[in-house]
Amino acid sequence: MKICIVTTLCRVAIPIILAVSMLDTGALARELAGATLPDTLKSGEMTLKLNGLGLRKKSVVKVYVGGLYLESPSKDAGAILATDQAKAIRMHFLRDLAKTQLVEAFQTGFEANAKDKTGQKAAFDKMLALVPDVKEGDTLTFTYLPGKGTTLQVGNKELGVFAGKGFGDAVFSIFLGPKPPSEDLQKGMLGG
Repeated sequence: MKICIVTTLCRVAIPIILAVSMLDTGALARELAGATLPDTLKSGEMTLKLNGLGLRKKSVVKVYVGGLYLESPSKDAGAILATDQAKAIRMHFLRDLAKTQLVEAFQTGFEANAKDKTGQKAAFDKMLALVPDVKEGDTLTFTYLPGKGTTLQVGNKELGVFAGKGFGDAVFSIFLGPKPPSEDLQKGMLGG
């Protein structure tokens, strides 16, 4: 009798455990255009949650998927830029890009969106000097933490840290400002 009860419990419990573990795994990441980004990013003691994913296309070519990570969800780009809270943008590249292509795109976004171009230009140029060539599947992440500044990271390697909220605002305005790389990218990152 005891063996029969144990056997029945095992037959019921194992499928339930497997089903729950599969649900949990699926909840750990989101996918867009073949790129999978995690639902959370950890930076120091801070855990940021994925706000949304957007696709950057140039003509018909898929370039990267961008993920915006925030302390708490928001659809308001202006509020995200104005608040002095932790945030991150992760770019998951869908094709190889040369450093010159990335630098040109970042410079265009900076010129079109940054409010304090003069005050942030020197630091922005230093950051651009650190930007590498990227391969399909690589990630590039900008993370802003109050009191620390903005970190540029490729994969798991930190390339540099740049002090001040003003610098973070300039970098994040490239994606969240009035003239983003594409409307679809910004709309997706804002959860729309």
